[in-house]
Amino acid sequence: MAGRTCLAVYLDERASGSPPPAGKAPKINRALDFERNRIAVVMIRLARFGARKQPYYRIVAIEKDRARNGRSIEVVGTYNPRTNPATVDLKYDRITYWRSVGAQFSDIVEKLVAKNPVKAVEAPLTPSSPVKAAVVAQRLP
Repeated sequence: MAGRTCLAVYLDERASGSPPPAGKAPKINRALDFERNRIAVVMIRLARFGARKQPYYRIVAIEKDRARNGRSIEVVGTYNPRTNPATVDLKYDRITYWRSVGAQFSDIVEKLVAKNPVKAVEAPLTPSSPVKAAVVAQRLP
């Protein structure tokens, strides 16, 4: 077994399915165990797409230690700085969800969300609404 790392021995023991010899503690790779049980910090930040000199960004929920354009958990919006004015599309329900579970904004995304607040959605007119009832009452002879 000379030259074999602790990780190789650990993986071989797990693959064979046999318990370690009696009286001997199982060899555990602490780094591998830490990676499996770590708590991921989630960030909401920009991921750059588009061609050279034509940036286009996705606003993504991603683990903090991943690369800028690494695999994201979810796309929660887009940002196109090349239009005049810049276009920002956000999924507010998903951003609210990720914030509720502890996700942090990057500085730029925090500014984008602050500049583009949630727009109030107008409720559709229904017969039970007072405006609709008033219009119907005026039409009756």
